[in-house]
Amino acid sequence: MKRLILLILITPYVLLAQHTIKGTFSPAGEFNMALLYKVTPTMSNYITNSPIDEHGNFNIKLDSTVTKGTYRITYAVPQEEYNFDVIYNGEEDIELTFNSETGVKFLSSVENKLLESYTNSMLMITQSIGNYYRDSSDKKSKKSLEKIFKTQLETQQGFEKAAKGTIAYHFIKANKPYIPESAVDVLTYVDLVKTHYFDNVDFNSKILQSSNFLTERMLNYVFGISTEKGNEIGSYKKSIANFNKKINQVFMVPAVKKALFTDLWEHMVDIKLDPVANFIAEEYLMDLCVNLNDQQLLHALILYKNISVGNVAPDFLIEIKEKEKTVKKRLTALDIAENYIIVFWSSTCSHCLNEVPKLYKFTTENFKQEQLKVIAVGLEDEPYKWKDLTYSYPEFIHVYGEGKWDNEIGDSYGVSSTPTYFVLNKNKEIIAKPYDYEGLIKILEEKKKERKE
Repeated sequence: MKRLILLILITPYVLLAQHTIKGTFSPAGEFNMALLYKVTPTMSNYITNSPIDEHGNFNIKLDSTVTKGTYRITYAVPQEEYNFDVIYNGEEDIELTFNSETGVKFLSSVENKLLESYTNSMLMITQSIGNYYRDSSDKKSKKSLEKIFKTQLETQQGFEKAAKGTIAYHFIKANKPYIPESAVDVLTYVDLVKTHYFDNVDFNSKILQSSNFLTERMLNYVFGISTEKGNEIGSYKKSIANFNKKINQVFMVPAVKKALFTDLWEHMVDIKLDPVANFIAEEYLMDLCVNLNDQQLLHALILYKNISVGNVAPDFLIEIKEKEKTVKKRLTALDIAENYIIVFWSSTCSHCLNEVPKLYKFTTENFKQEQLKVIAVGLEDEPYKWKDLTYSYPEFIHVYGEGKWDNEIGDSYGVSSTPTYFVLNKNKEIIAKPYDYEGLIKILEEKKKERKE
């Protein structure tokens, strides 16, 4: 009876027992909050958060409702870029340090330290292989290369054995590289690694899907081992088609497949490779969106395609003066300049109030009106301040974008911040989408140079 009473008394404390994820961010004072998400095959679910103090310390408490799996700690915005993953097995505390330049290092947690040690060990061996092939000396011994391959195999087998029964084991096994049994020349080696890159990856593993592993593996394949100098776009498309062929060999849940191709599409968008981004959308993502009824992503894909370099810019009405009369014309009907700049700005945007005057000065001093015309679309909640400012830029064509972020013109160009720039040729085809004012000026300087030549 005494044992039963004792068991009843301690049970609530056992159920409420906690583990922690704690650590230190550096440089101290650079980060304010650490947010914890549990990663699933198609999304990340918010769990909890911890403030990061002035010394860079944080402490996330995990109660018994937090189950084992892969978790993601985000520490800045956008969260898609500023994060790292940790393995939580439900049995141990996790302690780490994070530096914004060198990344994460685990101080405690058997599983995380094991995976970290494996990654570092295999990276060193990969570097040794690279060093061997980069050394063009005729004195190189094939036996030394075979010795490196043997070390690579033994290291892989050793870590797989040590990780048996852990979550980390799935990542270690899936990451196993192709290891030749004997020395081969560099071209053969690269071709073999490329051919067998996904041999050990179980695309239907829930553990792999609930992490960034599959995305990183895909990106490394597309951006790393498969690129051909001088034909990057064609190489990317070929690699993506090969990747799709590989995952089609097994049944993959459509939502997971969509998540992978969305990550790949977003990477191509980030580096402004419009032809490859649209290839991904048209060949794979749009059909997945239709089948899964993801109207939001489908709209984003179509919008991005419409404003891609090489496409005719979305049309809209503007007012211009012709023979002392104000007439309305569509953008596509304009025939007054060799190039056009469309700038989306706002009278309440501090960056705009800094850049638009500089843009006006640069364009009017370096280009004639028939060479370059600026169309300034003011995204506004009310017209009064905007109207007053337009008198400072008489050479611009001004368009009032009523509704600000809910404006038809801005929406058709996918504008989410101001200022946003588009450069068009005389046929109103988009020839550039500079990220910022400096990028725009660089393009205009090149145009100016071309005219002189």
